[in-house]
Amino acid sequence: MLEPLNTLREIFQVAADLDEPGQLLELIVSRVRLALKAEVCSIYLLDAVEDCFVLKATEGLDKSAINQVRLPRGEGLVGYIAEHQALLNVERASKHPNFVFFPQTGEQAFESFLGTPIVHFRKLIGVLTIQKHAAEKFTLEQEAFAITIAAQLAGPLDQSLDNGDLHLRDERVPDVNIRFRGVKGASGLAMGKALWLKRKHTLAGIVDTRLADVSSDRDADRDAEVERFRVALAAAKEDLKEQKERMRGNLPKDVLALYGMYRMILEDRSLADEIETYIKAGWTAATALRKTVKNHARAFETMEDDYLKAKAEDILHIGQRVYAQLRGEEDDIAGVAGPTILVGSDLSISDIAEFPTEQLAGIVCTKGSALSHLAILANALGVPAVLGVGELDPNRIDKAETILDGYRAIVIFKPVEQLQREYRKLLTQESALLKGLDALRDLPAETPDGTAVTLMANTGLLADITPGLSRGAQGIGLYRSEIPFMMHESFPSEGEQVEIYRPVLEAYHPKPVCMRTLDIGGDKNLPYFVFTEDNPFLGWRGIRFTLDNSSIFLSQIRAMLRANIGLDNLSLLLPMISRLDEVLEFRQLLTEAVLQLESEGYEVSLPKLGIMIEVPSAMLILDQLAEHIDFISIGSNDFTQYLLAVDRNNVKVSQLYSWFQPSVLRGLKSVVSQAKALGLPTSLCGEMAADPAAVILLMGMGIDQLSMSAYTLPKTKWVIRSIPQSVAVSVWNEVQMMKTESAIRQRLTEVLEQHGLGGLIRAGAH
Repeated sequence: MLEPLNTLREIFQVAADLDEPGQLLELIVSRVRLALKAEVCSIYLLDAVEDCFVLKATEGLDKSAINQVRLPRGEGLVGYIAEHQALLNVERASKHPNFVFFPQTGEQAFESFLGTPIVHFRKLIGVLTIQKHAAEKFTLEQEAFAITIAAQLAGPLDQSLDNGDLHLRDERVPDVNIRFRGVKGASGLAMGKALWLKRKHTLAGIVDTRLADVSSDRDADRDAEVERFRVALAAAKEDLKEQKERMRGNLPKDVLALYGMYRMILEDRSLADEIETYIKAGWTAATALRKTVKNHARAFETMEDDYLKAKAEDILHIGQRVYAQLRGEEDDIAGVAGPTILVGSDLSISDIAEFPTEQLAGIVCTKGSALSHLAILANALGVPAVLGVGELDPNRIDKAETILDGYRAIVIFKPVEQLQREYRKLLTQESALLKGLDALRDLPAETPDGTAVTLMANTGLLADITPGLSRGAQGIGLYRSEIPFMMHESFPSEGEQVEIYRPVLEAYHPKPVCMRTLDIGGDKNLPYFVFTEDNPFLGWRGIRFTLDNSSIFLSQIRAMLRANIGLDNLSLLLPMISRLDEVLEFRQLLTEAVLQLESEGYEVSLPKLGIMIEVPSAMLILDQLAEHIDFISIGSNDFTQYLLAVDRNNVKVSQLYSWFQPSVLRGLKSVVSQAKALGLPTSLCGEMAADPAAVILLMGMGIDQLSMSAYTLPKTKWVIRSIPQSVAVSVWNEVQMMKTESAIRQRLTEVLEQHGLGGLIRAGAH
């Protein structure tokens, strides 16, 4: 797996000892080429005076071409990338209509071409290119790597070229969100501390020759070694029998049968005879065991059938069990406390059986497949599992906070707090949901006097798709696209994003899906693009960030449009709009994306466009914005925060944050009234939509679409089906005349209790 953050750390560390900008460029192309295992990496920088791109550094092309190759804007593949400010990945560079050949570079031997713009605060600095001999497209992972490197180095590179300051700070890429993708062993979500299962001794070299615990001594006492092996074999059988008995009450019969499979291997005389033959030839019992297990495991691994391949793991596990008995020591799982994600390189059902079941939250294994016995056991226990993630560094992940997403076969060690909050919310809300509300799933969200309210789901995780559908969501009102970005170790490529968005649109089709474009900043930073600000909530966030990083933004727009092909249930939503020109600039990017995709043969449709009403200035110019948009969505969390000038995450002032403040309620009503007069459909999303007391007021104001977490949707539906619209309007008329938050809360509590909804009153609700 490519790790752009590690490459960036290396660049930052080495750059501190460099003397001039040219050396920095050489360092970048050298490390990127090495990481991508490409033949060529080059950097072209914009010469603002001559308005052309100059080859400034290369690893793989003829270095005499540095400063000699110049491409006017729009010419060549580099000029094409700069003109469109979009990544370019082509299988045969020489066939592209913009290709220009420069004999002095010696690039005629390279066909594959990958290039991405380097942009800093809307300023185009240059282009990063990667080339290979073979005529094949670069992978999506390689695209993501290049995008992340270019985006992360744009600022430091721009600054260093201006003033020669090459002392880059390593803290820009913290050791967080260590992400691995494997295969789905068992579905589900889990959070907890990772516990790397340490083997006191390892039966070395069975398949992985990097291990070296077992010696190859041939001078052992042969009779004594045979006896040692037979005793260890008998002990392993007895230990397996005891484990099966301990698990008998926890596992169904078909899963318990797996222990029978292990016992059959232990009782296989041909296996034992082969081991003893090696011992009698002079090898130690441990070495004889290793050689035999290695031979048998490799035989299964060469088979084409996936199930038979998986049996190689059984052989390896049994070999390890016998070796543990030879050593007379057991693995130590002491000190487990709290939800734990068990992690290891060769976990077996025996390891799971030894683990305290009440503490086992999830399983991660470097090896294994969906057909392995470990996967079968995990499903039987209802424990989420991700297998086959590849090599892990125990020192880096042991004892780390961990998220395991069994739905997507992803594990994230050291997740950032924002990502932890998202997953924690999913876990706690599901367990806290009132069970009886599931009966409302197929009933309409309609008041007793016949007023319908559209209830949509908020999401940003594929794991959250099924709960929304199962709880009767009529579509997705807010898809938070920053959540998938947070789960990556790099900016996801366009292709990766298509693979993320398409299943969401398909799952809800033909119901509408409203996808909000990348909204980072404030309390939502990407782990691979960290920046600090004195006042982040008033800083570089939302639409401001994406417009300043137009190549990344254009890639996301293209991905969303491509994901929507043939479905046409996509709407786009822009966050943090505060000015008209932001919408107009986005419209230009949207048009550019459509033109690009159509020229590439994609039949895309233009989705409806909406904006988030969060910033007070947007509320005041809604009449101007209305000409260029199709709908609005009120983001209740930020709307409340900005209107009250209160940081809801600041403990010193968070008690002042409340959407029941008269000023907030008046502001909401003003937006709703304006939108109705302008003919703009209006939705409200955020925590307010899930507050039963607030839902009464929102209904009374005339808001007829709400979007919330799937787990709170049944409670909101219960409120709507219990309280007539006429009552909601009457309550709103009363409340808008009240002067204090406490009086408003008291009145709403009375209404809920009068209609049998007292159990939904949230303690400490905002």
